[in-house]
Amino acid sequence: MASSATSSRMRFRDLKPPKEGARVTFKDGYPVVPDQPIIPFIEGDGIGKDIWPAARKVFDAALEKAYSGKRKVHWFEIFAGDKAQARYGQYLPDDTLEAIKAYGVAIKGPLGTPIGTGIRSLNVTLRQTLDLYSCVRPIHYSYGAPSPMQRPEDCNFVIFRENTEDLYSGIEWPADSPEAKKLVAFINELLSKDPSAKGKKVDESAAVGIKPMTRFRSQRNMRRAVKYAITHGIRDICIVHKGNIMKFTEGGFREWCYELATDEFRDKIVTEEELKKQHNWILPPGRVLVKDRIADNMFQQILLYPKKYYILVCTNVIGDLLSDAAAAQIGGLGIAPGANIGDNAAVFEATHGTAPDIAGQDKANPSAVIFSGAMMFEYFGWLEARDLIHVAVEKTVRAKTVTGDFAMQMPGAKTLSTTQFAEAVIANM
Repeated sequence: MASSATSSRMRFRDLKPPKEGARVTFKDGYPVVPDQPIIPFIEGDGIGKDIWPAARKVFDAALEKAYSGKRKVHWFEIFAGDKAQARYGQYLPDDTLEAIKAYGVAIKGPLGTPIGTGIRSLNVTLRQTLDLYSCVRPIHYSYGAPSPMQRPEDCNFVIFRENTEDLYSGIEWPADSPEAKKLVAFINELLSKDPSAKGKKVDESAAVGIKPMTRFRSQRNMRRAVKYAITHGIRDICIVHKGNIMKFTEGGFREWCYELATDEFRDKIVTEEELKKQHNWILPPGRVLVKDRIADNMFQQILLYPKKYYILVCTNVIGDLLSDAAAAQIGGLGIAPGANIGDNAAVFEATHGTAPDIAGQDKANPSAVIFSGAMMFEYFGWLEARDLIHVAVEKTVRAKTVTGDFAMQMPGAKTLSTTQFAEAVIANM
């Protein structure tokens, strides 16, 4: 196994991979995982220094208990964010991108991006550079976690968010800049020649951004969602969009997702219209229902009728907003995992922020990183390790032995440090 690590080491200028372990490869967009993969990790900014070491102990304990050494991860630290800036003088070194490309799968803590500066989001850069086109966010309630919902256990769905285009493509210019003025003038010229524009005009002093949406990128995210539904026995997919207002971007997304489903999975799916007209609202055995909802309605639906939804396929911006709102229903971003998945790489991550006000104090809740690791093990097909983690976290929370963010919402709870919480999870395996 050392040869795999050694051959890939030549890619890097300033990183030394582990001497043992092998790389994850991909076949038809899905991972081929050795028993002892090398997994790059990024500690993360702010509370990353607290939550990553705690989560890593949980991962190693779960793997040892589940597989007694047959399966294990050889961890490989790579750098992004503040730690990379201090070490290399840049926030996202080339070595980091090359390491993820070389080893296929990585996991990371939170990375910060200064608001209103010229520094682009590192998370977005990772997704776009590595073409991690599906942001997968499971919304599953861990029993015992504090929630504002009366029945948070009804929240049990997975969000597939298109991850590489839309407003997150980063194409924009500030107000009154030469570039913005030039683009506004061009747009206004087009509008003046378009009879359907009916006198529309962009203000010359406007900041402007471009919202690119394509059939190809929309459909590959939908394809991954449909395959997930089929392999997991899920019988309902809902396309979420704002096509009633943005006819050709959001509306295009809706149209392209339906097109993909009916063209490539015709014998596996039924549209809602077909369900009504051809099947009297009774879903045929073995079929997946494909329907769509407008985004603002969807926010209401996941509050009032969450049990009606199983997979949500979203545009980039709507998926970002919806996944955070849904996470609030099951206990907040502190326990929300996520994955950014492409055909040749995947990066698992905590979805919350860096919380610099408590960084280094051993107070933060490590559950989001812990659940992201469990999600990574599921992606590997290592379901025994995943289940150990989920059951152990639930036991720990049910016992009201939690970090401060939960303790303040749970009468009679015992407040644990980040490290103590991880130790309690391990003890409950």
